[in-house]
Amino acid sequence: MGSTLATAPGSLPWVGHAVAIVRDRFRFLRSLPDHGDLVWIRIGPWKALVVTTDALSAQVLRDDRTFDKGGPLYDRIRETGGNGLASCPYDDHRRQRRLVQPCFQADRIPGYVPVMRRQAVQMVDSWREGSPVDVLVDMRVMAARTALATMFSGAPTDSVLDTLVKEVDTVLSGIVRRALMPEWLAGFPTPGNRSYRRAQARTRETVAGLVAGYRRQESDRGDLMSALVATRDPENGNKGLCKSELQDQVLTFLVAGTETTASTLSWALHLVAQHPHVDAQLYEEAAKFLGREGDACADPARLVVARNVVLETLRLYPPLPMLTRVTTRETELGGHTVPQGTTVIFSPYTVQHRPGLYADPEAFLPERWADCAPGFRPPRGPFVAFGGGARKCIGDTFALTHATLALSSIAARWRLHALTDRTPKPATSMTMSPSRLRLLPEKRHPLTVPVHGPPAGR
Repeated sequence: MGSTLATAPGSLPWVGHAVAIVRDRFRFLRSLPDHGDLVWIRIGPWKALVVTTDALSAQVLRDDRTFDKGGPLYDRIRETGGNGLASCPYDDHRRQRRLVQPCFQADRIPGYVPVMRRQAVQMVDSWREGSPVDVLVDMRVMAARTALATMFSGAPTDSVLDTLVKEVDTVLSGIVRRALMPEWLAGFPTPGNRSYRRAQARTRETVAGLVAGYRRQESDRGDLMSALVATRDPENGNKGLCKSELQDQVLTFLVAGTETTASTLSWALHLVAQHPHVDAQLYEEAAKFLGREGDACADPARLVVARNVVLETLRLYPPLPMLTRVTTRETELGGHTVPQGTTVIFSPYTVQHRPGLYADPEAFLPERWADCAPGFRPPRGPFVAFGGGARKCIGDTFALTHATLALSSIAARWRLHALTDRTPKPATSMTMSPSRLRLLPEKRHPLTVPVHGPPAGR
């Protein structure tokens, strides 16, 4: 029997379902499986077919030749990120993947751990007890510093970093806004479009300067940029990445590594603040393996509770809740013919909240990952926060290691208290970052009694 095909109700003239998405993206995405396995939606000027099951999502992700990167969202991403690994079409992807893969090999990840740890400790050292923390802002700065410090051994100055964080935030907000616009309006000199183009130009200019300065150094410093400059493709005349390709990859890593990690950590801290027994277990683990002051060479593989909290956060709040593909030929999906040129959306948020795939899917239960394989390989199955197939996120292990270590570093020093019982709304951005999340830090006291409560990761 074929999959059910339907059109989501509530489409409005001109804007389609954009109002429902902006008003409550969570509710809209969770409602789609109620209408069918394949659901037509309309967002502004474009129409898309959303796959709402894990099986159909797997088909889309596996066949990247038929379901190629494309659609209004990727058109906007390419305006800034160029033809980087995350946004390039099928014809370019295999070569780029071969060239970039050495940067993220397992034997290089331990070399990045001290950088991740130092940046996390530097952030938590800046907090003051009783002074509310603007969580997403601090997580962005920490994630950007980590991304840049792992890419470039000589990290940029604070002024350059602050500028990059601000400009990247403007670009990410503009990507979503412009994806919803008709083409003629996207080119119109509105204040929003002008600020977007300024931020886009400044970001590319700053990254171009960093790459140009770095290419003059030929030694391997053990960082990402060294690996990118040195990598060669034996299937293409042993050629490496040219200057513009290096810039595109750096922009891709910077934007992806900053915003997705910041979003994940922000939601994780919100969830932990709402669940004191998980917070206590995080602290117990951090006190055991990191200590009060921490160790720059800490082994993140021991941080099982923190890893499971991060995995459960990624299930509940995947940073990229919906991503587009475009069919390169007429194909069949769920027993239905899909014409060439159709925009198809797969939604990690929708799949990972679908009833039947997880027990109590709306609950925050880190212990559901207790039997996950050791280390930092993301699980298989209906977990699609990192995508899947040949285009699965190349930095998934890097990102999971970073988020786990940062979360544990925070838990070792601070307990964060919620200022409200309400769940933050997602910001209007490409990622599902929480909007206006502020938490109150309380200094930890030395652990003197056993921790009790439901297990979070053991």
